[in-house]
Amino acid sequence: MEEPLQRRFPVRGTAALIVAIAVIMVPFVLLPAYRIFFLVSLGIGIVVAGILYLWRMYRPIREEDIHNTKRPLGLD
Repeated sequence: MEEPLQRRFPVRGTAALIVAIAVIMVPFVLLPAYRIFFLVSLGIGIVVAGILYLWRMYRPIREEDIHNTKRPLGLD
């Protein structure tokens, strides 16, 4: 059985950024519920980022918190 042809649009650099912005802005302008969802999601993301920033500021990672990354399973 033959697979259907998948078309890909090679978009890179500035053109990809413009396409990404357009994909976000079209529903943002056309759908009012999308605006609310976006703003709530953005707010939650900012709150979580702030909590993580403050957590690491007041509880920095110590040397003993870092596990052996060269042999994570402990195999010799």
